[in-house]
Amino acid sequence: MFESLSRVVFGNPLPSAAEAEQRLSKTKALAIFASDALSSVAYATEEILIVLVAAGTAALGYSLPVALAIAALLVIVAVSYYQTVHGYPSGGGAYTVAYENLGVWPGLTAAAALMIAYVLTVAVSVSAGIAAASSAFPALYPYRVYLCVAAIAFIAWANLRGVRESGTLFAVPTYAFIALLFALIAVGLLRVVGVLPMAAAVEPAWRPAGSAQPLTLFLLLRAFTSGCAALTGVEAISNGVTAFKKPEADNAGKTLISMAALLAVMFVGITFLADALQVVPAAEETVVSQLGRHVFGQGPLYLTLQAATMLILILAANTSFAGFPRLSAILAQERYFPRQFANLGDRLVFDSGILALAAVACGLIVVFRGETHRLIPLYAFGVFLAFTLSQAGMVRYWRRERGQGWQWKAVANGIGAVATGVVLAVIVATKFLLGAWIVLLLIPAFVLMFHTIRRHYLTLAEQLSLEGLACERWEGLATSGWHKVIVPVSGIHRGTLGALRFARSLSTDVTAVIADVEPEVTARVRERWPTWGCDIPLVELPSPYRSTLGPLLAYLEQVDARDPERGLAVVVLPEFVPARGWHQLLHNRTAMLIRTAIVYQRGRSGVDRVVINVPYHLQR
Repeated sequence: MFESLSRVVFGNPLPSAAEAEQRLSKTKALAIFASDALSSVAYATEEILIVLVAAGTAALGYSLPVALAIAALLVIVAVSYYQTVHGYPSGGGAYTVAYENLGVWPGLTAAAALMIAYVLTVAVSVSAGIAAASSAFPALYPYRVYLCVAAIAFIAWANLRGVRESGTLFAVPTYAFIALLFALIAVGLLRVVGVLPMAAAVEPAWRPAGSAQPLTLFLLLRAFTSGCAALTGVEAISNGVTAFKKPEADNAGKTLISMAALLAVMFVGITFLADALQVVPAAEETVVSQLGRHVFGQGPLYLTLQAATMLILILAANTSFAGFPRLSAILAQERYFPRQFANLGDRLVFDSGILALAAVACGLIVVFRGETHRLIPLYAFGVFLAFTLSQAGMVRYWRRERGQGWQWKAVANGIGAVATGVVLAVIVATKFLLGAWIVLLLIPAFVLMFHTIRRHYLTLAEQLSLEGLACERWEGLATSGWHKVIVPVSGIHRGTLGALRFARSLSTDVTAVIADVEPEVTARVRERWPTWGCDIPLVELPSPYRSTLGPLLAYLEQVDARDPERGLAVVVLPEFVPARGWHQLLHNRTAMLIRTAIVYQRGRSGVDRVVINVPYHLQR
């Protein structure tokens, strides 16, 4: 029943061979990877105005120069990441670039910064999307936290159904938002120059109380760093190059340039309209909502704009749902993150990463009560730290690899590293007391966590290693061949040998089985089995859906059906026991799942089954 319900909700499992079919075209990839960056125009201009208005409404005139400076920075970053896409077509983004070119600690720092940025992207985007909805319908404002959590749950569900399906689902809102924003800018320009009359009178809804602050360089820098929220998400395409159809790097590079061009035009256009129409940020209405009322009036076009803005902001969180699971999978493969994050689920997506991101983002929404302005100060630091490390790493990459035109490529990435490094310093100086200190503490904590997890896996590998262990022959151990004994294995290590020895003590009829979940692992076991398998036959179970349990249960049914009168079927499970309780979180607990399934699911042939765990205790 549960399996049937799961297929209705998430779709039928996809075989590993279908992974190539899940690749994205440039059109769908823009919707998935660029929605975060493109949607930031809905709140980036507002963040600039909120800072400048503290110096009085006259200071709002500086918003356009600030926006132009941010647009110039966007061009620099986009050109830099274009080099990254072609230099690292295997993906990985800032973490891979920094790790391979600057060293382990800069790489882990970049990974920590990216992970924090991905979580904040979900929280900020969804909060801003619900703010757009409550601007059009103020009655929704008290329920914003519940709406945010529901929106995150919906996006997580869409991603659990698979990459291609989420791309199809999110493409329409993304392109509708782009079309409506360009329509808003075009019609707004016609109204500003007097070709068309204003649809509604410009009545600022809120003005700062008390005396205005002086307009200082520090205030302008704060406005600049707040507006740099427009650049968040630019790196997502470089992290997900492998999700594109072939040629991956070429398609990813073209998508990146298209995204940067669209983002620059929309961001500068919205800021120009806000300045020309003298829009002042309001407590319960967004700047884009005010511009929509002034340009389109209160009719259907305005409501459509608000609906598209809400959808693109909510769906912008999908950029993180595309990037975070891939980054966590890369870290897990290199043993810096729990290994289950590297496993592909039934729909060829990294389920663990999707669910973890959704849970943490929901927690942030609850803590900060779904208020975008409280989350923004935490936002930009991690993003620009990853930018800087990535571009600095690419300079080292080009100097090492050289090749045709490497000098110009190194210069492009060098300019990007300097520009984003300067912005990073400004963010620290202007946003530290506003919340950036939290991220400054979290990044070292994440790096320490990565290091601790890696140390655990290295210790585990050392204790399970067969190095220095002599291969024993176990003839004569068994006293009877009556019982059929099956030993599921996932690799060859000391724990496996202990289970095999125990199995041979029970019966002469022993078979080891391995589910072909990871072909590379299966190939290593096949190669080493003649040495360490001690004449016990090894059966490889095909697993097109990347499952260990399903093929094992099917094999047990086949064994029972061949000889139902043979007696008890004994399954001997090798299982290592971690030295510390929290280490359990770093492992799949596959043995526990197998034991539970076998105990509660009697074979169709009526043959009883016995499960015996053979523990191998790890030392502290």
